[in-house]
Amino acid sequence: MTYEHLRLEREEPINLRHPRRGGGGFTPPDPRAYGTALGTRLQAARARITDPEQADIGGFDERKLIKIHLHSGDKSVPTFDAIPGVEIVSQEDEGIILAFTEEQGLDEFEKRLATLARDGNVTRKDLLFAIEDFDHWTPEDRTGAALREQGFPTQAPFTLDIELWPQERQDKRQAMLRAFVARLQELGIEKLDELRQPSLVMLRVRCNQKQAEQLLRHRDVRTVDLPPRLGVSVQLLMTDINQFPTVDPPPDDTPAIAVLDSGLTEGHPLIGAALGDAQGYLAPHRSAADSEPHWHGTFVGGLALYGDVQSAIQQQQFVPQLRLFSGKVFEDDGQDQTEFVEKAIEEAVRDLHEQYGCKVFNLSYGDLNKVYDGRHVRGLAYTLDRLTRELGVLFVVPTGNLQSYQLPQDAHEQYPNYFFEEYARLLDPATALNALTVGGISLFEATRDAQRHPDKIEDHTLARANQPFPLTRRGPSINEAIKPDVVEHAGNVALMRAGGRTRHAGLGVVSLNGGFSSGPAFKEDIGTSYAAPLVAHKAARLLAAVPDATPNLLRALIGAHARWPEACETLLGPGDRPEGRERLLRLIGYGRVDDAALYRSLDHTVTLLAEERIDNNKHHFFELPVPDSLWANGRRTREITVALAYSPEVRTTRLDYRRTKLWFNLVVADTLDDVTRAFQRNREEGMGEHSNGRWLSNETRKNGTLQVSRWTFRQVPVRGEKVFVVVTRQDSAWSQQEHRAEAEPYTLAVVLADREQVNAQLYAQVQATLQARVRARARARIGGMG
Repeated sequence: MTYEHLRLEREEPINLRHPRRGGGGFTPPDPRAYGTALGTRLQAARARITDPEQADIGGFDERKLIKIHLHSGDKSVPTFDAIPGVEIVSQEDEGIILAFTEEQGLDEFEKRLATLARDGNVTRKDLLFAIEDFDHWTPEDRTGAALREQGFPTQAPFTLDIELWPQERQDKRQAMLRAFVARLQELGIEKLDELRQPSLVMLRVRCNQKQAEQLLRHRDVRTVDLPPRLGVSVQLLMTDINQFPTVDPPPDDTPAIAVLDSGLTEGHPLIGAALGDAQGYLAPHRSAADSEPHWHGTFVGGLALYGDVQSAIQQQQFVPQLRLFSGKVFEDDGQDQTEFVEKAIEEAVRDLHEQYGCKVFNLSYGDLNKVYDGRHVRGLAYTLDRLTRELGVLFVVPTGNLQSYQLPQDAHEQYPNYFFEEYARLLDPATALNALTVGGISLFEATRDAQRHPDKIEDHTLARANQPFPLTRRGPSINEAIKPDVVEHAGNVALMRAGGRTRHAGLGVVSLNGGFSSGPAFKEDIGTSYAAPLVAHKAARLLAAVPDATPNLLRALIGAHARWPEACETLLGPGDRPEGRERLLRLIGYGRVDDAALYRSLDHTVTLLAEERIDNNKHHFFELPVPDSLWANGRRTREITVALAYSPEVRTTRLDYRRTKLWFNLVVADTLDDVTRAFQRNREEGMGEHSNGRWLSNETRKNGTLQVSRWTFRQVPVRGEKVFVVVTRQDSAWSQQEHRAEAEPYTLAVVLADREQVNAQLYAQVQATLQARVRARARARIGGMG
């Protein structure tokens, strides 16, 4: 069963908020004890490396492979190869170094640690102080992401991709490959293909599970994984459009979505019935239906109208759930425009909003000449922030794309680290605080050639399924505000076997072809330009479930139902550590939108909505309707997600940028009185936000205008059983100097989830709790009148 989302009312107390008045690497405190402890760990690791039950099998020489754990926060790569007999193989992440070591090298480590333990000092002690622990590279470490998630195929023999440790020297690379191929023959494993590059050596093999388990223990194996299996087939793109049922026009009260782009090919059979209007806003004004095939605008328009076009093709049915409007605001011919795009966009938004009531605008645009420099927000981003507040509309924009030539020469080795270079920052207008900014993730892994030749390594995709799109861009926006807000499918990029050039056929997003009159009805492409309309589609569909939803409410709902893909956490995280969390937030924001309970609540997942206005230096209080059943029946996972959205006035000349600042705290307490007293005179620290099981702290999320966090409870909270959300407003100093601010509108979306409870009836229980509160308030009002 699905149900309407429920409304949450604010409690009556409004507290006044009183403004407040106004490295080197790791060094152990006791080097001798540190040397002793680390020496013991090295001896234990050496024992594991030589233990027949745990030791690696094979290798093109006699050296051992050792894993060196570095202290967290140490981003530099220590020069361990300065120690005789030690060769660094790879830095797997900021905390793990892999090295080949001769017995001489291990002996030298032990000797230096013994000296440190005895004297408290030793030559190059910084190398030893950088080390936290020693270990070996286990079969679990060698298991690739897809194999870890899906396990071995049930039918043998099956195909696997084996990556060997990169060897810079060609003679070592050849020796390693020869020895490994010989080992395959000994094990009876069939080699299907091989790939040899300076920093990438791969083989595709056919084997059974027993043979695969031997490979997972081979010293020279870096990873074992399933080969790419998902991709866009050419047959899908060539689907005959005439086989689909006729597209019927949507009802007049269907929500609208507006696409600001390069215009539409109105004659496309899958667009015409749902098209409300298409106008041109470039000077001189032209119809959006001129003779040019508007491939970019039509491609984006198809995604905005239908969402997942590929699924619709496979289901052989296109049913528009939205009405589509188009405003041509730029050309897609790659030529410079003489007029400012900001002017065309503002005219289009005002016109389509006034004429047709359009609330959701997709703008798949990014200015390659305006890479965000970390300072002021200006240009088109400012225009969108201003129009959002003035007109009450929602803009959905992409982060922008890296160009293929910007990928590092060793992109396979550098992925995903190159995202954190300065050149990979957001493009204007992705920095807009009041817009929904969308980054990209990849879904498909098999290029067209890989699909044709499944037994050969034709290409090497940079991303695996649900990892960041290799050409996406990263945040944050001004003052470390989280951007992008969310991510969606944007395609993938592969490096060709020969020459290393990029290609993406079979890896992209599928949508409508603007040039269908001389070609197929469908087309495939990559880019965050196509991630944005997938999110805009969901935002516009929310208007069918919540017709009076403001842009703030749409953003809050989208944010509340977003989650980090597990593959992104594995690649960039872990998310519960500061370094991993920062990388995740900069690349994927709050995550990908899960629409299972986005539009309607479920028995076990309930969404609560509140829209209010708050004055400066005030607190608002909300008691969440948490039924006793949520805490009952022992240990299991319960979740409370809170999203706050508002659209403040902005100023480009101020680094503060936002005139108004809002944030929220989630607190657990016995009574509302306890909470209101704690938040008087800025004594909220006395109670503090509930931190156990918290996803993102207030300090992490508060700089944006969409703020989201999630709390995971596995047992009853120790301190009280009532849960409150407290919203606080504090304006920027420059705002208070200019005039007395008006009450600021904001929206809360709260999601209560009890998915592990068998036969959960959470929705009915929350609804009953809210109804009881309404009756109690009515009785209190009557009593007060008497």
